[in-house]
Amino acid sequence: MSITYDDNTAVFAGTVSVEEAEELLQWIQKHPDGRADLSACSHLHAADLQVLMATGVRFCAWPRDESLKAWLDTAFPGSR
Repeated sequence: MSITYDDNTAVFAGTVSVEEAEELLQWIQKHPDGRADLSACSHLHAADLQVLMATGVRFCAWPRDESLKAWLDTAFPGSR
């Protein structure tokens, strides 16, 4: 798994695949005040992006990977 969860944060690492989108959605639904830490994420499947966009999750850390950060800046303007 490329996403680990605790009570308040979903931590993304490496390549996050399509198989993780459903569990991500379930976690966000159970933790409406939860945040996403993308600092160690290098690739995010479009299905996971759609979950993040649809739920309006808050971010506590943006990717260190510059190309992914630029891509997400477009999807989430003003969220950083």
